[in-house]
Parts: sequence; structure tokens; C-alpha cells
Amino acid sequence: MNQVTTPASTYLARPAPDLTSRVAEPVASPPARPAPSGVPALAELDRLVHAGEGRASLGLSPLAPALAILDWSAHLANAPFRRLELAGSALAQWARFVRAALDPLSRPAITPDPGDHRFTDPAWKTLPFSLAEQSFLLAEEWWLAAAGSGEGVTRTTARIVPLMVRQWLDVFSPSNIPWLNPEVIEATRSTRGRNLAEGLRNVVADLRSLVSGTQPSTFIVGRDLAATPGKVVFRNRLMELIQYAPSTAEVRPEPVLVVPAWIMKYYILDLSADNSLIRYVVGQGHTVFAISWRNPDAAMRDTSLEDYRNEGVMAALDTIGRICGQQRVHACGYCLGGTLLAIAAAAMARDGDERLASVTLLAAQTDFTEAGELQLFVNEDQLAFLSDLMSTQGYLDSRQMAGAFQMLRSNDLVWSRAIRSYLLGVREHPNDLMAWNADGTRMPARMHEEYLRRLFLNNDLAEGRFPAGDAPVALEDIKVPLFVVGTEADHIAPWRSVYKIHLFNEGDIAFVLTSGGHNAGIVSEPGHPRRHFRISRRASGERYQDPQAWAGTAELREGSWWPAWKAWLDEHSAAPAAPPPLGSKACPPLGDAPGTYVQQR
Repeated sequence: MNQVTTPASTYLARPAPDLTSRVAEPVASPPARPAPSGVPALAELDRLVHAGEGRASLGLSPLAPALAILDWSAHLANAPFRRLELAGSALAQWARFVRAALDPLSRPAITPDPGDHRFTDPAWKTLPFSLAEQSFLLAEEWWLAAAGSGEGVTRTTARIVPLMVRQWLDVFSPSNIPWLNPEVIEATRSTRGRNLAEGLRNVVADLRSLVSGTQPSTFIVGRDLAATPGKVVFRNRLMELIQYAPSTAEVRPEPVLVVPAWIMKYYILDLSADNSLIRYVVGQGHTVFAISWRNPDAAMRDTSLEDYRNEGVMAALDTIGRICGQQRVHACGYCLGGTLLAIAAAAMARDGDERLASVTLLAAQTDFTEAGELQLFVNEDQLAFLSDLMSTQGYLDSRQMAGAFQMLRSNDLVWSRAIRSYLLGVREHPNDLMAWNADGTRMPARMHEEYLRRLFLNNDLAEGRFPAGDAPVALEDIKVPLFVVGTEADHIAPWRSVYKIHLFNEGDIAFVLTSGGHNAGIVSEPGHPRRHFRISRRASGERYQDPQAWAGTAELREGSWWPAWKAWLDEHSAAPAAPPPLGSKACPPLGDAPGTYVQQR
């Protein structure tokens, strides 16, 4: 039977601060116009049409790129001298190519970007493949310059057109054409075509997985992944709360609560035994609790962000209080879980709830004006399109979310994988991170639209309009120490965006910038090769330092950032003592970790 969440009475209350003098009023929606007779039924038919289009296009609106290209084309058509300049640039590119073709032993006319791995094989430097590479790179350079030349276009157009041009160019890369790719030619010759036969088998296997909606994996959740010992000590309709068994004789009195993002299974932080952040923290003498979100279905279509705060973060804190008593909690949020935690922490500070000892934000944004390449897909057209799609399903499917990510990095996530798997006949060696990535989740329709509109599009949290309870919250109200981690190669939460927490809170902030991307930078265990991070601490009341200046002065350390976080947690914790029990009379264990919600497909 589910346990019922009740408000905690173990914290000292103080009057809520007056927010009216510094918090903007929430943006009101325009009043709905009365529809003529018969229109609602016709509008519902349009909604069904859009939903069908969304399923075919993986949730991406076909109108957004079309309107952007029309906007760009119209402005370019009205700029004759810019067109003349582009024509001269095209002639210059041809001249560069001719010089390279006539003297192939000289320095190449153009080299790929450092992150472009399509032409790394030495065979691309030999004739005739070098000519194919050079001609493509020169054409790509010209088209990307032309795509970014639309003066007077909207911000949406300025973001979308270069992306669409890059996607179009990627299709025609010589690396994707079997008879122009020297790696494919050599593999076909040396294996007598066996690579193509293996590639065909891979195509069939992938089509079967696409139809069935499942991905075969040798990694089993609960055995190979999410295997840190513990008990489920609470369950409601949105989440299970896992308490992990201690592995040390004594633990710090303040427990750690992990709040993962709901767009992913929580065990990104509890992968294999050697790279599990949760297992590491438990092994360092901390009592750890983690939220495991339910995988929503259509019945949860009306679940809101406020429900996730109340029935997620606040319910977890109530349960921890029943098990650990009046100890304050170190709360740690990852990705959108960190954004949710920041909202909850600000609301708690506003309301005098003093149960938090500290807040850790891992690759989590609180300001969304520079929210990475995902902003390409957040505009009114795209949100209206997604709204119609989600209204018929009740949720957004993980495969529909994956479409946007694959478009952002088509070279790495689409074409390079397709070449290796289908033309070279080579499968990537599976690992725990790949198995987790294939274990997708859904998102409730109402919550996802609120998240995209209020946070991404309107930036309500940073601008003081985001409501929690019956009033907006302000990040400056958070008075506990903050430990904030950004990653160098993050395309989802760019580190400069994560760094903006310094603008909204004048308290004690330790900021870490670690190597790696959104996932690999966080899953960066001690002993991982070629890892480094920068770290600096701004004491409460110190002056703001811009990101570039911070990066130039922060201490550079080799290795994993995990030990630095462990030392910071210890600094803000009391002396070790006997560990609390697993569960309590009020919260008896409901089963072994990792629980049931993580198994939902």
C-alpha cells in the first residue's frame, strides 16, 4: 500500500518574505475567444492531423524550418549586394579547389574541424578521395556562411537555417556514399563483401527493434546496472524513494537526496559498480536516498510540474525526515532534476522551511536564455505542434524526443553510426551508458508543455515569475551553500548557462567545470583516464566574475571531480555517527532497490 505524504513538522518556520517588491507578475494568458458553432470539432480534426504529422516527423514541426527558410530567402533576395558578395566567395572557393587539385602534394585548401571525424582515415588524403573531401568541405564552408548571412531575420530563423543547411549537407557528404568512401571500399575488398552482408543483418535487427520498441541489451537493471544495495522506502503515483544500505561503520548525519531528471531513468547516476556516483557517495560515508521517477502513461497526461515538486522532492524530504529525524539534507539535482530542485529550494526558503543543508546542481540550468542547441526547437510553432501531438497521446515518447537530439548531432548520432553499422558491418561495443541511453522514458503532456513554455520559452524562473504553491519563487532566497557543476562539451546545458546561477544568488557557490559532455562529464569516476576539472569558490557577498574570467583564474586539477564534491559535503556535515535504519516504522521497506518504477517500459 502506498504511504501517504504528510507535511514535516521538524523545521523552524519563519514568516514568508514579501515578494511583491521584486518579483514580476506572472504572464497572463490572453482570454479565450468564443468559437463559432462547429469550430471545436473541426479544430479537433486539425489536432489529429498535427498529431499524425508529429508521429511521422519524430515530434518536429515541419512548418518551423519551412517558415525559417522562407524568411531567410526573402531577406537574401532583398540584399543584391550580399548576393554579389556570396557569388564572389563561391568563385574564390572554386579557385581554392582548383589550386588544390593541380598540386595535390601541397597543403590542403581546407581541413576538417577538430570535432569532425568523417575524414580521419589516412586514405582520405590520397587521390582521388582527397578531391572529394576538399570539394565537399569547401562547399560546406560556403553554404554555412551563406546560411548565417540573413540580416534582419528573426532569432528563430537565425538559429534554424544554419542547422537545416548543415543537416542537408551531411546527407551528401562523400563519407556517406559507399563508392566515394575509401574505408568502405577497402572493407568490401578485404572481406569480399562480408561487411555489406553484416550491414544488412544490422539493418534488419534495427528495424525489428524499431517496430517492437525495445532494444536488446546484455546489461540487466538490478544486476549490472542500478545494483547498489538498498530498499524502496516510499512510493506514490510519481516516484519511488530508494534508501541505500550503508557500506561504512559510520556515516555523516546529514543524508544526501538525489533528484534525477524525469526525462531519463535515474540510474545514470548508478551505472556499473565502478562508475556509479551513488555507490561512490555511499562508500564515502553518507546515507543516500534517490528518487526513481515513474515512467508516465496516458493516464498521467494532466500531471504538472507542481505535482513533481510536491509529490517528488517534497514527499522525499518528508519521508527522509521520518527515517532520519531532524537532520538537514544535502540535496543534489541532475539536469532537469536540478532545475526542479532549485525551484523547490527557493520555495522552501520563501516559506521558512529549513530542512536543506546544501544544494548541488549537476549540469542544471536556472536561466534558459542560452540553453544550448535545444533552443532551436523551442518556439511557438514547435510548442503548438507538440501540444497537439501530446494531447492525443497524453505524453511525449522518448523516440520523439530523440529526434531533436539526433538532428543536433547528425554526424555523430546518425551518419557515423550508420556507416559503421550498415556499410562497414561493425557494431559498437555495448557499454553501460549506451544501455541506459536506450532505456527511454515518456513525459506527461501537461508537465512537458509547462517545462518548455515556462522555463525554456518564457524563462519564468530566472525572471521571478515561476510559481510554486500560491506565489512565485526567487532564486536569491536560497541561503544554503551551493555546489554547481558544468561540463565543457555540454550541448544540452552549456556550462556558461549553468554558471548563470551566480547572477541570481549571492550566496556561497562552489563552481566546477569538468571535461566531458552532459552525461560523460557527470559520470566521471576516479581513475577515469584523461579527465580534468576547474574549481573555484565564491564566498557569500563576493563580487561577480564573468565566465571567461572565471575560467582563466579557477584552479585546474587532473582527475575526477567526485572527490572534490565529497570533501565539500564533508565540510558542510557534522561528525560521523551510527547510520540510520533502512526505513522506519512509519516508512517500512516496500522492496529491494532498484524498485519497480525503473523497470517500466
